[in-house]
Amino acid sequence: MNTSGPGGTTRTLAILRHSKAERPSGGADIDRALTDRGRRDAAAAGEWLVAQGCVPDLVLCSPSKRTRQTWHGVAVGLGAAGSPVVRYEPALYSAGARELLDLIAQTEPDVGAVLLIGHNPVVSTLSTLLDPDADRDSDGLRTSGIAVHTVRGPWTDLPTARAPLMAHR
Repeated sequence: MNTSGPGGTTRTLAILRHSKAERPSGGADIDRALTDRGRRDAAAAGEWLVAQGCVPDLVLCSPSKRTRQTWHGVAVGLGAAGSPVVRYEPALYSAGARELLDLIAQTEPDVGAVLLIGHNPVVSTLSTLLDPDADRDSDGLRTSGIAVHTVRGPWTDLPTARAPLMAHR
């Protein structure tokens, strides 16, 4: 979604916490896979994004197995509504919220909607930084939780701007 109005261009940033993942003993955290419920929830998240009119042009996704699988489920849920460019960004696995703001600020100006798929607590912190006054769950984003923010102006302004929460699930 990229619209123009009295305040200039309005963009959309959807922040998605990965879906429910397994907790096997041993193995690397980055290799954790989704549960069956997580796969279903990821597809439902994609359907919800379509219903909200928030189909991404760009997906920024952590390279972990569970976030990649979450994206694949979301893509199924999006169906024919969109086929965004997908970038797997290592920073989304380990960086803090301020670094993620800087990463998003590098988005090309013609991109109207970004879907960021990452991990808690960083994704919840990012949403709070963008709109500290929004009514939200005190536990932050739950698995498959989505926070959709309105970005007024260019992506480059995002690290210092507020972006109101317009919808969440």
